[in-house]
Order: sequence, then C-alpha cells, then structure tokens
Amino acid sequence: MTVSLATVLAESAHRRPDHAALVLDGRRITYHELWRDARRYAAVLRGHGLGPGARIALLLPNTAHFPLAYFGVLALGAVAVPVNPLLRAEEIAHVLRDSAAAALICAATELGEGAEAADATGTPLFTVAVEREGGAPRLDVLAGRAEPIAAEVQREPGDLAVVLYTSGTTGRPKGAMLTHRNLVTNVATTMLSPFAFQARDVLLGCLPLSHTFGQICGMSTCFRAGATLVLMPRFDGPRALDLMVRERCTLMMGVPTMYLALLAAARSDPRRPPLDRVFSGGAALPVAVLEEIRATFGCPVYEGYGLTETSPVVAYNQPAWPTRPGTVGRPIRGVDVAIARAEVEGRIELLPAGEVGEVVIRGHNVMAGYLNRPEATAEVIVDGWFRSGDLGRLDADGYLSIVDRKKDLILRGGYNVYPREVEEVLTRHPAIAQVAVVGLPHERHGQEVCAFVLVRPGIRADAVLAEEIVAWARTRLAAYKYPRRVEFLHAFPLGPGGKVLKRELLSRSGR
Repeated sequence: MTVSLATVLAESAHRRPDHAALVLDGRRITYHELWRDARRYAAVLRGHGLGPGARIALLLPNTAHFPLAYFGVLALGAVAVPVNPLLRAEEIAHVLRDSAAAALICAATELGEGAEAADATGTPLFTVAVEREGGAPRLDVLAGRAEPIAAEVQREPGDLAVVLYTSGTTGRPKGAMLTHRNLVTNVATTMLSPFAFQARDVLLGCLPLSHTFGQICGMSTCFRAGATLVLMPRFDGPRALDLMVRERCTLMMGVPTMYLALLAAARSDPRRPPLDRVFSGGAALPVAVLEEIRATFGCPVYEGYGLTETSPVVAYNQPAWPTRPGTVGRPIRGVDVAIARAEVEGRIELLPAGEVGEVVIRGHNVMAGYLNRPEATAEVIVDGWFRSGDLGRLDADGYLSIVDRKKDLILRGGYNVYPREVEEVLTRHPAIAQVAVVGLPHERHGQEVCAFVLVRPGIRADAVLAEEIVAWARTRLAAYKYPRRVEFLHAFPLGPGGKVLKRELLSRSGR
C-alpha cells in the first residue's frame, strides 16, 4: 500500500478542476491551477537535486506560496518542515539544524531572518515573491517556466510527510514527526466529522498555515473536500468580518483570541456572514464567549481539542452528537482517549469516569515520535498511549473536559487550583474582556492566584476595579480559588497558535 498527503489536493483537482480552491485579495485560484503550479514547484526542486525523503523547510506567511510550496514538496515525495514566520534567525537556524533541512523556501517578508539562518547553517535557499534579481534561486519565477511533474510521488504509510515543531514552552522546540498515514487519516476522518465539510463550503482561512490547526484542520481538510479557502495574510477582527460577509463564508475555524476580536468588531458592524457553523481550538474557549458567538452569529459553536503530536485532532463537539459547552466533545473515529494518574511516570494507570488526571491518547493520529529525541519520545509514548500533559476528565457519556495543563496547575495552601475554572468564572464579570490566571510564588501558601485582565472598551482599569474583581470573585469561588491579585494588560503575549503565553505573564509579574 502506498499513499501521499499530496492527494488531498490532487484528487480535488481531478474532481473539481474549475472550482475555486483559494481566494486571496480578490483573486481566485482554481483547483486545477493550484495543483498544476504545485507540481511546477516540485519540478524546480527536483531539478536542484531534491527528491523523496529530503526535508525542506518553509518560511512562508499566509499567501498562495504556502500551499504551492507545501504540496509541491509533498508531490516530490519530500518532507515539509513548516517554520513559524515570526521566529528570529537563531530560532530558525535551530529548526534547520535539527531537521537537517536540505533547503529553505523563504518569502520576501521573512528574507532577512531566513537568509541569516540559512547562511549560519549552510542551508540552500530558495525565495518566493522577491522583486530584485540575483541572489538565491527564485522558486516562483523558475516554476512559471517549468513543466509540471506528471503526478505525486507515492510514499509508504509510515514515511514522514511533515515535521512540525512544537512551540517550545520548555526548552528548545522539538520536531513532531507526522507520517502520511497520520495526516491522511486525520484529514479524511475530520472532514466528515467533526467538520462536516461539503464542497459548497467557504472557509475563512485566518489561522497561520505554519501551525497545525490552520495547516491540517483548515487548509488540508478544506482541500480534501473540494471546498474554498478564503485566505487572510494576517488576522484582524473588522477585516475578518468584512471578508466573511463579502465572500459569503459558511465556516470559520479560530482560536479564542480571534473570536474575541471578531465579537468586538461585530458590536460596531451590524453585517453578518452566512455562517453555518464555527469551530474553536488551540486554547480553552470560555463558555460565556461561546454563548456570545452563538447569539451574535446565529450558528452552532463547536469546541475541540488536539495537539501537534496528534496530527492534530483528538476530540470535538460535532454536529452528529449533542453539543456540551465546557467540554471538547468526544474522541474522533479511530482514536481512544482515557484519563491516567498524572503523578505516575513510566507506566499508564487509568482512572474511572469522572476523575481528574492526565489525558492520554492512542490511535492513528499519534506521531511517530520526536525527531532526534528518543528519550523525549519514550517519556510521552508509554504503553502505547501518548501522554498529553493536559489534565482532564471523561464523563459517563465519553465527553472530554480539559481542566488545565499539568504545568499550569496552581497549588495554594495544599489545595489544587485549576486556572481554567477560575478563568471561566472571571470571564462573566461585565468589565472583563479576557483573562488569564497564573500561580505566583508565595511564602506562606506556596503559590498565590493572580489574574491578568484585559478590560472591555470604555472601562477604566485601576486599583478600584481590581478590588471590585477580587470581591466579585470571592462570592463565586471557594476561598482557596479566588484571585488575591489582579493585574491589567493592554494585550496578552501570544504564541504562534494564538495561545496566551503564561510563562511570559509570570516574568512580567516581577516574581
């Protein structure tokens, strides 16, 4: 049996050649054009000596060059190594060295950092969308004159398709090795459920394509269905709302910070797109925000859960089952989820329904391991289960609730405090737009609960409001849970997938 993730695009190009695959700045690119030009990219790379198994890094923003290069690399039988465009040269160089990248494809907007990293590591460089002549080979220009390769190179199911680097919340980022089997199966499964994609759907592509949520759940699943992806180079609430209205988007995938910005835009813009459903992931979506999205846009909101290491989808609320706000739904087909004792290492001890422990996963979606990290792989893949590092519980019907990250748990005076639970309560305060709760060192209690807050427009953030929030929380949370300290921010530090970087909040606290 052979397989290729490139068939996600190839098959839709055969079925729907004249249908719009991609919309960007008003330009429409059909499936035939996108697949033809991706194979042209592959022809140029092959002409430079690159072939099956070569790891090719992509330092590209949300433009048409990303899917062209991505599927061109896959069509060649090579391995795509997407790189977050926000990284600096030293961080990019780490990815190039660690992945043993045979080449780097870099856009003009990232050329300064990318070229510096390529020089430092001796990695051959290709550029796209660069106006000046000379320098590195211009992949897009050369592709315009190239004859496309005839068809995608087939690979074995266990061969690597993509290496995705984790955000590196602790230590250097690690490369999660995802196989063709991992990704083809996850895309085919989630296209049907939870995402229920149909060829008529129009998806707002506001998530970064370098990240697993935008790349696999968004772009790849959309292309597998033969639907249309309306791409945004950079997310902005008012622009997203306008784009969805103009392009008549039926579907959106985003992280909570995006939905908060979209709701803010909707308060001053009465227009509404014909959204049929929206999906949230990447971080916890407060139930109050879910309810506001549903009321504002008149469509169901489905929250789910996944990780880079699980290709990525693990579980989701979905149209086929009753939605339970506050949960991330049930596992997708072919994936098992259980709860294990978090404090036990080296083996898996499963817990019964209703108890809190570490979320563990097994199935077709679990990565082949961390690149060059056998010890790190052995730590997280135990007895056939992947240890997620997230704390959760399963109810009697199999719905999964994510309580928090293991490392974010606050231990105050001997009691466990789960930040997400506190955040859910605080989000309902009328002055609070967004909140993140962390534990700060404390001499007497071990840790103290601190809430970092963004206030709603027109609200004055001062000591009086901080005291009011503390008093308000005291009446709604147990004595050991409510925050004794409130700090106000103008913006949260965000990672590449839109998650709040709590480690940076800790450093900002001065503790």
